Amino acid sequence: MRVFLRGSLAGLAGLLLAAPLLAQTAAPAAARSAAAPIDLPATASSASGPNEDAIDLDDVRRFSRVYEVVRQAYVEKVDNKTLMNAAISGMLSQLDPHSAYLDKEGLQQLSEDTTGQYSGLGIEVLQTDGGLHIVTPIDDTPAARAGIQPGDDIVKINGTTIDPQNVDEMFKQLRGDPGSKISLTIVHANSDKPIDLDLVRENISIASVKTRQLEPGYAYIRLTQFQSDTAADLEKKLPELLQKTGPLKGAVLDLRNNPGGLLTAAVSVSDDLLDSGVIVTTRGRLPDANLRFAAHPGDLLDGAPLVVLVNNGTASAAEIVSGALKDNHRALIIGQRTFGKGVVQTVLPLDADHAVKITTARYYTPNGTSIQAKGITPDIVLADLAVRKADRATGPVNFESDLPHHLANEKAVTSHGDSADEEAKLATQDFALSQALNVLKGMSLNRAAVKSAR
Repeated sequence: MRVFLRGSLAGLAGLLLAAPLLAQTAAPAAARSAAAPIDLPATASSASGPNEDAIDLDDVRRFSRVYEVVRQAYVEKVDNKTLMNAAISGMLSQLDPHSAYLDKEGLQQLSEDTTGQYSGLGIEVLQTDGGLHIVTPIDDTPAARAGIQPGDDIVKINGTTIDPQNVDEMFKQLRGDPGSKISLTIVHANSDKPIDLDLVRENISIASVKTRQLEPGYAYIRLTQFQSDTAADLEKKLPELLQKTGPLKGAVLDLRNNPGGLLTAAVSVSDDLLDSGVIVTTRGRLPDANLRFAAHPGDLLDGAPLVVLVNNGTASAAEIVSGALKDNHRALIIGQRTFGKGVVQTVLPLDADHAVKITTARYYTPNGTSIQAKGITPDIVLADLAVRKADRATGPVNFESDLPHHLANEKAVTSHGDSADEEAKLATQDFALSQALNVLKGMSLNRAAVKSAR
């Protein structure tokens, strides 16, 4: 059994914590073999009481009749296998946007997503209302470089309009051999003007963890998604950064446009940043769906102030981490309301080449809050803004140092413009990040004041 926490159709493998779809092997507390199907109640009545929801024979006859009508009278011949697969897919698709029937190709896609290795465009896509909705582009991929944004809709692929009848086939076309070309027609959110984009598929190898220094003492941690190696990569890269940069005053964890991923990865990353407390709980109808994860002692940041950046592309597993850090009062959340995928999918193998990905549980933040269809509201809400640097004053005197015959500083000569220029550069490049850094500096100063008062 595998559980997924992710927000798009890009991930497939076990417990999902992501906007459209994510895959992961079930956590140790609920580990099972992925090679064999999970034991399920033989019938619906065995789970909810005898004959409480018995199947009506008239419904069975009606299904058989429709099946025969389509097989015999449809304008084009449809083989039995195609019809049966369509019936299964239709049954699951009517449950919710995240349940699906996986064939061999779908299982392969799931495996690729959880390892971060595949060939395609680098977008997390959700099938909704017979169309393809973009949850988020992944950093440094053809989609991101082309300007695709969270919330965009794909309306055509290679000139063919996407509709409920062809949406599955259109979705499969997003992936292909590296170097192959594809044309997308997209519509940005809050716009009705289609935009044509010509893209080239690439081998997507996603390093889910990136770290760097923002300023002396302030670290930047970017998580693009939650893969099988994300926690281990964080546990390696963050100490290496701190060893180079010295004492840490605070850190920014950037989860913007993170579509989610493996439940175990989300739990492990949360554990890396918490000393104690509940991380997440899941509740469903089956006993194996009821899980509770708690943090262990040990914080990679050693308690340094932490700010988490989120937006509407922050989904599923990324929302688990955000909720865990917020409810445990470990971090301040800044940005926009998150995507709001608060359900968990489990992949149940049917045989070696087929599986069912089905929603089996809801998940809850440490405070017992379900974020399903609500998302997480930031502590500090930021609009999606961009800024530009104002023209510098052109007067003859802007500073004391501009006055003729001014006295020099007897201890040091500094450039008054350097710090302001760096701040202006960050603000124009990434306004939300510059605001997060300013808030983090305030948190760091407060922490230092509290320590000195003791």
